[in-house]
Amino acid sequence: MTFTTKKQFIAGVTCPKCAQMDKIQAYSDAGVNYRECVSCGFKDEMRLASAPRELETRVNTDRDEIASQIQPVKLIDPKA
Repeated sequence: MTFTTKKQFIAGVTCPKCAQMDKIQAYSDAGVNYRECVSCGFKDEMRLASAPRELETRVNTDRDEIASQIQPVKLIDPKA
C-alpha cells in the first residue's frame, strides 16, 4: 500500500509519542511512506508488512490432511 504525496489524516490512530488521537498524517515522499504527528512533530517511516498468510481452516485444508489428523477417543468408565 502506497500513500499519495498529499498528506492525509488517518482516523482513529494515536501518536506513539504524545498519545493524542487523530493527529497523525500519512503521506509518501520518493516512494517511501511516512507518518507525522501535527501535534508534537513526531515523524516516522512506515514499513508496511506484506499481506498476512491465510489461516488454515477446514475450508482451505485438504480433506486427506484433515483425515490423517483425526484420532479416535477412548472413553473410560469412571465406575470401573
